[in-house]
Amino acid sequence: MWPVPADDFNEGHPVTATLLPSHTKRALLSRHHIVAPSLRVADAAAASVFGAARMRGPIARDVIAKVTQLSIATVNRQVTALLDAGILRERADLAVSGAIGRPRVPVEVNHEPFLTLGLHIGARTTSIVATDLFGRTLDVVETPTPRAGQAAALASLADSARRYLSRWHRRRPLWVGVAAGGVVDSATGHLDHPRLGWSDAPVGPVLAETLGLPVSVASHVDAMAGAELLLSARRPAGPSTTSLYVYARETVGYALSIGGRVHSPASGPGTIAALPAHSELLGGTGQLESTVSDEAVLTAARRQRLVPAEGPTSTLAAVLTAARRGNGQARALLAERARVLGEAVALLRDMLNPDDLVVGGQAFTEYPEGMEDVTAAFAARSVLPPREIRVTTFGNRVQEAGAGVVSLGGLYADPIGAMRRARRNYAEITGRYSS
Repeated sequence: MWPVPADDFNEGHPVTATLLPSHTKRALLSRHHIVAPSLRVADAAAASVFGAARMRGPIARDVIAKVTQLSIATVNRQVTALLDAGILRERADLAVSGAIGRPRVPVEVNHEPFLTLGLHIGARTTSIVATDLFGRTLDVVETPTPRAGQAAALASLADSARRYLSRWHRRRPLWVGVAAGGVVDSATGHLDHPRLGWSDAPVGPVLAETLGLPVSVASHVDAMAGAELLLSARRPAGPSTTSLYVYARETVGYALSIGGRVHSPASGPGTIAALPAHSELLGGTGQLESTVSDEAVLTAARRQRLVPAEGPTSTLAAVLTAARRGNGQARALLAERARVLGEAVALLRDMLNPDDLVVGGQAFTEYPEGMEDVTAAFAARSVLPPREIRVTTFGNRVQEAGAGVVSLGGLYADPIGAMRRARRNYAEITGRYSS
């Protein structure tokens, strides 16, 4: 067992975890593994150098200096440290012919040996995602979110994650990222999720204890906004740029990014679920979420007998198929949902007036034909000058992108520190999976 840092205690001397009672040891290890998510564009030297290699590699050190505006001496130090950490590698085969000296040897991200693990815990489905160091999805599996009691559900999810990781024999897991609805305490990794009946659920600690990896937990809409910030091909326009991200599927939510950082209040994200929204066609309670959710659309379709009241064909997918086959009632339902969403986006835009406006979630991406109605309702409702609505670059895979970026944020912000932490944990992980 590794030594526990002295600052984990009031005493000023190092303490070793093996000296502690087992229950105290478990609690301490869990606490030691919980790391607040880093959903921001980091500007530390190591992060800037790693970012340049990630986005532009293979890349020479002098080019890194130009794009990061760091001195060549600083770049050389950071490249050496990142090479030693194992997440960069040199490409001597790509060195400029006739060039003398190591600075002309390009470097690139050494991505093949590693992965991070993401979990998106949805109200109905949980996605478990393996992501490489570029933020690319290597694999994803979906499983119904356990509906058992809170403790049993968490144990089941953690066991599923452990078994999933055991399949990856040739890649070393570095970090776990969790994106979930409800209210997240990022410092402790606990979650309140009324839809699931969870209260102060120790999501992060349970996963940390089961997997032996650092765990970060974030609100799922914050995570999706973070994916747009850190993984999207479209980069922020400048350090003062603001971006509004609006999400809708089974739930609705929003996140605001300011100056390259997702704004995450300590008390949890705000809510737009109760924004006023009225639709005789869709029904609902006069509030946004109960009017535009997948369940609201499906309930309206059942009421109109577009789909059976129950059974395997009583699904939202069947409503979408009917609309694409020309069914006027199905099209009207989806157009009405788009109208309500467009007006809600306009209201948020007028309040916050961001520089960039992004929408995501299957309510927007699963039926792209409805975006024309969203845009028209937005333009009619907004009182500010025209503004483009940008649809997420991740399409229907936005949930897995969100979970992936939570698992990568710590590495992108502090790559050397993250690798040091991962190296410390690796022996424990190997021991668990080989037993």
